[in-house]
Amino acid sequence: MKIKNGDTVLIISGKDKNKSGKVVEVFPKDNKLMVENLNIVKKHVRPKKSGEKGQRVEVSRAMSASNVKLICPKCKKPTRIGYRLISGGREKKVRACKKCGQEI
Repeated sequence: MKIKNGDTVLIISGKDKNKSGKVVEVFPKDNKLMVENLNIVKKHVRPKKSGEKGQRVEVSRAMSASNVKLICPKCKKPTRIGYRLISGGREKKVRACKKCGQEI
């Protein structure tokens, strides 16, 4: 998965389209990620104790990684992510911005 924790992303589809936020958690097996304060849904919670009322709680849910684009920290534009090999002693694979070509 090309998007990591802490990256800033732009949502390109869905109810939160054109909003951006920081990635909180990544689920590579499911190809999903959670963005801070976005993709919020209401969840109904049952009462735990007698006499307590049930309530509706707003929870952030995971979304598909295909619905987001990484915002490059250098050029500040939404971009695709490529990889580049750097050979300094031993080869290392680093992420690179497809627009400006800088390392991410």
